[in-house]
Amino acid sequence: MFDARLRRLIDPPLNVIGRRLARVGLSANVITIAGLLVGLSAAVLIGFGYPMLAIVPLLTSRLADGIDGAVARATGGGPTSFGGFLDITCDFIFYGSIPLAFAVLDPDANAFAAAFLLFSFYANGSAFLAFAIVAEKEGIETSAQGQKTLYYVAGLLEGAETIGFFILLCLLPGYFAPLAWGFGAICTLSAVLRIWLASRVFR
Repeated sequence: MFDARLRRLIDPPLNVIGRRLARVGLSANVITIAGLLVGLSAAVLIGFGYPMLAIVPLLTSRLADGIDGAVARATGGGPTSFGGFLDITCDFIFYGSIPLAFAVLDPDANAFAAAFLLFSFYANGSAFLAFAIVAEKEGIETSAQGQKTLYYVAGLLEGAETIGFFILLCLLPGYFAPLAWGFGAICTLSAVLRIWLASRVFR
């Protein structure tokens, strides 16, 4: 919901960092993979019972997710097709790892809610990617989320809200189940709204 607005604030400093990293020869794809590995380390910390310690690598991972695109813009005018593929794939792996980590942390209390949360991510992600595929076929473009390799259709819950939610889970791990049920419900609603939007746009 807030990603497009945040891009106007965060893109200028990210572009400065991206240009500096590009000058020393660091590639966008290396940053993407490094960001995923750092994000997965946050999931490991959560699974082993250290959710508070996971906040720093979690945020570092998302910072890398913004910097990789800035490096791509600085080196070649924008992300390559493979770079875009790698970026969204790593994003989905990271997003799935956090609910899984909380299920590992306390299976009895969290597993059912984590399964529902993963279902909602799956539904929302499927609607997002399917919309992007058909938008490409129809020649529909947008730059609301910055320069991307695929169409980013807005939703109720996007990257900024999800990261905020993950941080809240790390701060309040004992409330994972009710928070996951609530966030998952809104995420599922976001998927439904994307499907409804597709029914209006792709006539």
